[in-house]
Amino acid sequence: MTLTCYIRGVFIGLVMILGPLRPAWAQVGKIRELQLSLPAIRDSSNYVDVINRISLLFYEQNADSTLYYALQARQIAYRNDYAQGRADATNNLGVVFDIKGNIQLALRYYNDAYNQYVSLGDSSNIVQTLMNIGSVYNVSGRDDKAQSNYDRAMALGDRIEHDSITAIVIYNYILLYPQKFSRNRRTTLIDRAYRIAEKYRDVRLELAIDQLRATEFIEAGQREKGLAFLEETLDKTLALQLNYLSMDLLIDLGDQYLAEDRVRAIGFYNKALDLAEQKNYRMYARDVCRKLYGYYEGRKENAEAFVYSQKLLKLSEEQAEIDRVSGIDYIEYAVKDQQLISAQLKSKYNSEMLTLAVAVCVLTLLSIIVLWRNWKLSKKTNRVLTMQFRQLESTTDALEKSNQNYARLIKIVAHDLRNPIGGINALCSLLQDDDTTAEEGRQYVELIRESSTTCLHMISDLLQTDFDFNETEVNKKPVDLPVFLDHAVTLLTFRAAEKNQRLVLDDPSQAIVNADPEKLLRVLNNLIVNAIKFSPEGETIRVDMERTDNGVTISVEDHGLGIPKEAIPNLFDPFTTSKRPGTAGEQAFGLGLYISKQIVEAHGGKLWFETEEERGTTFYVFLPGENVNSFSPA
Repeated sequence: MTLTCYIRGVFIGLVMILGPLRPAWAQVGKIRELQLSLPAIRDSSNYVDVINRISLLFYEQNADSTLYYALQARQIAYRNDYAQGRADATNNLGVVFDIKGNIQLALRYYNDAYNQYVSLGDSSNIVQTLMNIGSVYNVSGRDDKAQSNYDRAMALGDRIEHDSITAIVIYNYILLYPQKFSRNRRTTLIDRAYRIAEKYRDVRLELAIDQLRATEFIEAGQREKGLAFLEETLDKTLALQLNYLSMDLLIDLGDQYLAEDRVRAIGFYNKALDLAEQKNYRMYARDVCRKLYGYYEGRKENAEAFVYSQKLLKLSEEQAEIDRVSGIDYIEYAVKDQQLISAQLKSKYNSEMLTLAVAVCVLTLLSIIVLWRNWKLSKKTNRVLTMQFRQLESTTDALEKSNQNYARLIKIVAHDLRNPIGGINALCSLLQDDDTTAEEGRQYVELIRESSTTCLHMISDLLQTDFDFNETEVNKKPVDLPVFLDHAVTLLTFRAAEKNQRLVLDDPSQAIVNADPEKLLRVLNNLIVNAIKFSPEGETIRVDMERTDNGVTISVEDHGLGIPKEAIPNLFDPFTTSKRPGTAGEQAFGLGLYISKQIVEAHGGKLWFETEEERGTTFYVFLPGENVNSFSPA
């Protein structure tokens, strides 16, 4: 069963907008009604609550609208120091990234919301966020943490008065981990959840639990009864326009019938695909197309397989275009969100400083009156106040500089982590490919492990340095240069393949380089990623190494856009204004070459380039002779 999207739909919708069933058309009407009511609301807390409600009602219709209203609600809640509204808005941000599939950001905002609900003593929402955190851990494969959070949610849910949330926890826990419970225990819990759903007249939850009951029938050997029950439940969900639940039931029925009744199974799949295309559920459409493509391809029915391969290609192109046009870069968003929080803290600090300054002025005025009465005492008091005021100014300047360094550090962290994380993402996509062999899988996992280790070391380095590298900060060791270059090229081959490019390593001569391999890998990653970014599709990028009497030179050559003459003087500046988008609209940060130059010069080397506009660019990394040995490694 393909249940990921459905799980999100059920627990998000039921927890936050609990009440009588609303079909899809009624939900849109409710959104419009709430929007029209906003101008008449005068109480700021009530205003935030309504915006949060609109934000969550939008999640089934448009996740970007959920993001928009959640950010608006949180901003107003911060401004008015409304803790409940801030917690609800933070939870809604977790919902957005949960739906978008960005697990790390979803987990971050769910954890923030959990901590805020704990400080408020909001038991129902504490249970909800524990459940959401558990479900995110489930998606990421962390079953131990997922079950731990679900156990905590179940335990707390049993103690609170409003038991509707407990029914949802039971439903999701059994759906994700049926093996956790014995058959009798599952039956008892399902019956309990159904009674709660009946008590609150929650038809959506009743139908969801009916899906669990049907599964129980099938596993108990009552297959015909279970399938009939599934089809009856599907008819009800379609009639009530419960699209997410209908999608999962259609896919579930297709999976159940595929082995014994091909025509019926394909019928359910096609109906699911029609609904997904009608409602613009791209992720569902992609999943169904993959099932149909895999089925026909496995049967060597190439004509039918081709139809669904074309649909998959079109869906991929449409999603890529949406991502390009919308410009939503979630890693960049997280950086900007952190900057926003820092700015808010700074604003609060400035307000406190202003209050303190006013207090100082008042004290100064009183002191002047006292000084007028006693001249000797006034001179001593004046010196003390002057010294205190200067200390306050010094503290303010130090904090301002600290905030600027912090924002700069975040940007550099985000930039340097994009390359290894991009490689991990590409390798994970290959691991999901059904054609991947066990040996290939092991190789991909090893590459993922190395990339993630690089990320951890990179973060540690970034937190301990001001990026003005010097030789004492470089951890040199013997590096087999041909093996090192082959490893670096392999990690980024998948990145180049996304633009149908070839990444070629010319046969390097044997050499041992005394260098910091992690920092040198960052240099090579930055240069190769830039070549990929500024080269057109189908182009070839070459990496070469040449030994001379003075040392060794590594080159990265592309035949892309080249560098404009006006950009050359400032190319190695930090946060340079010479940055521009890549050939596929990729974003540039203006940090990579600055950091690379710092690292190379810390090795006693030199980084330079040769370029011709519209014909390509070659970057050279020279390491001097004292860093190079001619012998082969043992």
